[in-house]
Amino acid sequence: MAEAPGSRRRSLYKALGSAPWKEVFRQGCLERMRNSRDRLLNRYRQAGGSMPRRSQNTLLVQEVMEEEWSALQSVDSCPEVLTQLEELLDVAELEEIQQEMADQEWCILREYEKSLQFDEKCLSVMLAEWEANPLICPVCTKSNVSVSGGVVTCPCGLYLPSHSPELTVQKLRACLEDRVSEHSAHCPHTPVFSVAAGPEETPSLLMSCVACDTWAVIL
Repeated sequence: MAEAPGSRRRSLYKALGSAPWKEVFRQGCLERMRNSRDRLLNRYRQAGGSMPRRSQNTLLVQEVMEEEWSALQSVDSCPEVLTQLEELLDVAELEEIQQEMADQEWCILREYEKSLQFDEKCLSVMLAEWEANPLICPVCTKSNVSVSGGVVTCPCGLYLPSHSPELTVQKLRACLEDRVSEHSAHCPHTPVFSVAAGPEETPSLLMSCVACDTWAVIL
């Protein structure tokens, strides 16, 4: 069960003993920033994914500091803290805390950006490997097919003018894999591919299986 904010701060103050309000406030701010990671990342994404430099305006520091300041003022069971809060504040000390908060915010965003870059790099590698591997013709199962302008061809004589000019080797590969997987889910035999067309019809790529007596139009 999560500890209530008031209880957490009372425990913090008890642990710090006679530490000045600055340390109480500083520790509370840093903990609140760590717990606000999701809110910070949402603010970052709303800003267009543009990470501010350390010398620029921060995304959440001022808001978190104001929240912690209000929380400290509400701890009525700690008169020592309230007394210190009523004293004249040292602007330099507040700026020091603010800078530490800004550094923590920057580190959180930097770590998030690195994770995004790693994910993008992995995806790029996967796509590159996928594109580098040629697609074997499903009809002759020997030569590689080519797709240009939505037309599928193979040295074996395969010629399929697709109905979709956006067709690519990757999309054709995905289509073939999906259909084969669907067939494998209910039949252990390997299907075969062929081209069929009537006298006035556009050629179509068919997948059929004699064992389960099924067929499907691929293109």
